[in-house]
Amino acid sequence: MSEVAPVRWSHVGLNCRDIAATEEFYRRRFGFRRARVIETGDGRVIFLRAGDVYLELFEAPGVAAHDAVADGPGQPGLIRHLAFQVTDLDGWLAGAGDQLVITLGPLRFDEVIPGWRTVWVRDPDGVIVEVSQGYTDQDPASLAGASESPAP
Repeated sequence: MSEVAPVRWSHVGLNCRDIAATEEFYRRRFGFRRARVIETGDGRVIFLRAGDVYLELFEAPGVAAHDAVADGPGQPGLIRHLAFQVTDLDGWLAGAGDQLVITLGPLRFDEVIPGWRTVWVRDPDGVIVEVSQGYTDQDPASLAGASESPAP
């Protein structure tokens, strides 16, 4: 079997009814900034960046938003949610005021990871966004015996 060439994360593309409202949401709530704007024959594409994370926003006026609930849609082939980490979930929520639509939580997962807390919110286009604090990876030694699906 040949080795897989190294890859790095690129971006997530989001369709937006109101591209300005979506850009403002990710700018104000998650610290994204514009990295590039591309004018197309059909509208605009805006790349937002926060650190090494990019979101690509596509104008999609006239397309009805879905109103996903809880932690996101469960159908195969659909993205369940986007996720971001913060150091202080309560502080992040307080800074957002009453302008967020919370779909689930905040919940504690101390039985899995002590200090892990999460809330799910809805962006202007209905995409569920998870915001959590305290997640940590599992000890690599404990994963050594875990079976992994073989590469295709």
